[in-house]
Amino acid sequence: MSNKEITGAEIFLESLKREKVDTIFAYPGGVVLKIFDVLYDQKDIRIILPRHEQGGVHMADGYARSTGKVGVALATSGPGATNTVTGLATAYMDSIPIVVFTGQVPTALIGNDAFQEADIVGITRPCTKYNFLVKDVKDLAQTIKEAFYIAASGRPGPVLIDLPRDVVTTKAEFIWPEKVDIRSYKPSVTGNKRQIMQAAAAIAKAKKPVAYIGGGVISSNAAEQIREFAELTRIPVTHTLMGIGGFPGTHPLSLGMLGMHGTYYANMAIHHSDLIVAIGARFDDRVTGKVEGFAPEAKIIHIDVDPTSIRKNVRVDIPVVGDVKHVMVELNKELRAIKEPWDAIRKSWIKQIDAWREERPLTYEQSDEVIKPQFVIEKLYELTGGDAIIVTDVGQHQMWAAQFFKYDTPRNWLSSGGLGTMGYGLPAAIGAKVARPDKNVFSISGDGSIQMNIQEIATSIENNIPVKVIILNNRFLGMVRQWQELFYAERYSSVDLGSTPDFVKLAEAYGAIGLRAVKPADVEAVLKEGLKAKRTVFMDFVTARYEKVFPMVPAGASINEMIFGEEKKKEEKKLKAVK
Repeated sequence: MSNKEITGAEIFLESLKREKVDTIFAYPGGVVLKIFDVLYDQKDIRIILPRHEQGGVHMADGYARSTGKVGVALATSGPGATNTVTGLATAYMDSIPIVVFTGQVPTALIGNDAFQEADIVGITRPCTKYNFLVKDVKDLAQTIKEAFYIAASGRPGPVLIDLPRDVVTTKAEFIWPEKVDIRSYKPSVTGNKRQIMQAAAAIAKAKKPVAYIGGGVISSNAAEQIREFAELTRIPVTHTLMGIGGFPGTHPLSLGMLGMHGTYYANMAIHHSDLIVAIGARFDDRVTGKVEGFAPEAKIIHIDVDPTSIRKNVRVDIPVVGDVKHVMVELNKELRAIKEPWDAIRKSWIKQIDAWREERPLTYEQSDEVIKPQFVIEKLYELTGGDAIIVTDVGQHQMWAAQFFKYDTPRNWLSSGGLGTMGYGLPAAIGAKVARPDKNVFSISGDGSIQMNIQEIATSIENNIPVKVIILNNRFLGMVRQWQELFYAERYSSVDLGSTPDFVKLAEAYGAIGLRAVKPADVEAVLKEGLKAKRTVFMDFVTARYEKVFPMVPAGASINEMIFGEEKKKEEKKLKAVK
């Protein structure tokens, strides 16, 4: 650039170009009008107008999860800024790299309760990796460079930049920093060599090891190294909700998901293991169950880029701080040098796991009369061959999509794990489709979740972003109802969605395609028609109202203390016999 001075809005645009941003999800308002005016004539960045700022942040999140690149959103001040908070918190809990820009009142008015003023820096401090209030236009380019670096490096996460109106309109010379050097921020990447050697020695000695992988495997692009590790050592692999796709779901060593709604064999393997190799995971409560009863006989190796995650929830015997991919490359090198007869060492352990797998596989009962939601997911997997991006909302449908669809590659599963955000699915699916237009993108939702951000159908139609929405419609807030049935004596308080809209008519009102299946025989035809559709399609599957997600670890129980729904069936049979 020359020494010519340009406005903060122009510096904003030039900075995004330097960061190779190709899409921004942006909603206008008074204090950011100068930015939108600058965006009007440029041709390098696609501007997508969401119908709500929360939706815009979820779109940036979906874009980031499906690509690994930093997603970008922009909102105005006041309510525009506060509407981004749920999206920021969702990304923060799941370590997703996004940069969100918000407008702010002029610097001279900050703190004076000016029109549409909100202390968004203060509000979002607990749910961002870092945030900035830019007070001088000369600092803007440097701030944007640092924001993208912080968002994408170390343990990724959302970063917010608050832009006062005068900073956007004032002129300054554009100076782009080629490097970032933040003295207080130096993420450890390589991992300690001695601790990696200790980990390799412990793995060689273990008789009943399990690898437990989380979202860190996805964010560090380490799926190839995890597969090499598992196949080399013959160690079975289980994953968290965020770790789906980090190891092929169809691989013989895959145990599927562990935890509250994990597979029986994954939970039993963890409980009886003598060594857990935790990789890019944080031992959250949905995985561990009662911490005191978690893997009582196991030593724990914990590999994570974030040192604050290690020993936070469980004791750890061998901590390794570093980027998962870097550490796994070195660990695999150490393990190859050991040259143990891995097949012979693990043979009896694999045999035991296979017995658990055969004893209690994931299963359900499908009749000819009522659609079981699991059947819809299995049929979708069959018709796509697993070649699709699956985005979910939160609830029962989320668990069924995790259990009954097999994910062999990373970044094809997008879901709100840590925060559990209803309304995430549709906008995140739009973001994923923008990022990867060659893929079929399915938003799987319940009739409760879909209504949280259903207005974003308009975004998909207006911008020709065809997503395929599957609604597993049981006319309930399904997961809440399940808990009320099992633990609150069937007192169904505020969970019946009797006034659920006609989703076919609603889709058509927006200009989308609406389809419906009411019997199992309809499912395949509706899915096939939806797959052929060239624009956004809503597929409404009227499912069994009282179906529950099993296995389930009740709150306060250890992960080997699962329930399967059989107890209630036995009680019902006894009552029928008495009658």
